Amino acid sequence: MDPFFIKAIQLLLSLSILVVLHELGHFIPAKLFKTKVEKFYLFFDVSFSLFKKKIGETEYGIGWLPLGGYVKIAGMIDESMDTEQMKQPPQPWEFRSKPAWQRLIIMLGGVTVNIVLGFLIYMMILFVWGKEVLPVEDMKEGFTASALAKEIGFEDGDKILTVDGDALDNNMDVNRHLFLRSPQTIEVLRTSGEKARIAIPENVGSQMFERGDLFPLMPTQKIYVDSLYPGNPAEKAGLEVGDLLLSFDGKSINRMGVLNSETLKTQDSVVFEVMRNQEQKRIVVYPTENATLGFVVMPKFDYNPSQVNLSLEESIVEGFSYGYWTLHDYVAQFKYIFTKKGASQVGGFGAIGNLFPSQWDWQGFWSSTALISIILAFMNVLPIPALDGGHVMFLLYEMISGRKPNDKFMEYAQMFGFFLLLALVLFANGNDLYRWLFT
Repeated sequence: MDPFFIKAIQLLLSLSILVVLHELGHFIPAKLFKTKVEKFYLFFDVSFSLFKKKIGETEYGIGWLPLGGYVKIAGMIDESMDTEQMKQPPQPWEFRSKPAWQRLIIMLGGVTVNIVLGFLIYMMILFVWGKEVLPVEDMKEGFTASALAKEIGFEDGDKILTVDGDALDNNMDVNRHLFLRSPQTIEVLRTSGEKARIAIPENVGSQMFERGDLFPLMPTQKIYVDSLYPGNPAEKAGLEVGDLLLSFDGKSINRMGVLNSETLKTQDSVVFEVMRNQEQKRIVVYPTENATLGFVVMPKFDYNPSQVNLSLEESIVEGFSYGYWTLHDYVAQFKYIFTKKGASQVGGFGAIGNLFPSQWDWQGFWSSTALISIILAFMNVLPIPALDGGHVMFLLYEMISGRKPNDKFMEYAQMFGFFLLLALVLFANGNDLYRWLFT
């Protein structure tokens, strides 16, 4: 099956699970507090629904517009904008007749379910599939530092010993720490065998974002000659398939992108140091006028992550920690959305769909579902009218001031929030479309 459809099916299944459970988070406390729930819908039923059935006082259904879902609670101004009901005298089974603390619990139910669900899925993933570890001793050649990393104090070949005093289970997480977790110090082991403690600037995350360098530390790569074009300079000079490229003109070749046409454009000749059959050789290549050397390279990372199985108790503890840091990292990067560059990177359903693997993989599916669940929890708690956070904001105002916002104000606020969310959805999916057409 085409990868597009595999991702689309996973996205639809994931959203269906998350929406139903989110709405159950509102539905169950509403029922516990004897509040009438008129509708429970997966997706929106604008004008018509694909399926509906009334059981008791509640109509259950599936809408045709897959932008979420909703429960319609009697006596509440929500997505349905049913203002006629609010003109009638309050009834004891209505939302507006319940104490503020009960209404607050009802409104926080969906977010709570999404958070708990995300954490539980991570615990399940760790228990079933274990976790990937990459300790410092398995990073044989260490990291290659970008220009930004070298400005901070890193060097090529550094191995990460500790971040703020703690060793990393997976050394590949070091870039995430730099970008989102504001570490103060990182201790490294130099190629000389000496240890060094590097003070990390407070604004390192902003520098990484502004410069587009989100991976300033990359595992050192070994670059091999993968193939040669017959009759081209590289073949004539004596390069062979399988040669390990060590350097050109004295510059180390330790990551993809080091060797490119821009680098070679002004060179009359290029001196390569290569390793072949345990013997180091010096080969001089004379590029053509357009800097074509005539060979293709293949990178190999020199590290070997391993999988560690966890007990149920360990999975619960580490799953909670993983869920916490996933939420923390998402909130930490949210600030970049309010920059010009960040706004251009906001994505809609296309970007969300690309979180899923292109081939069906249950571990990848559940990992993406857990991440989306946590994202939905955070987004829903934002104090925007029409979102759960907007209702919570007005409820907290009522509990503190002792006064309810009037129905007309709530109606206008709900309309404002709805159109704001619609604009954001169009903007995000417009970004997806632009990237698909022009990148």
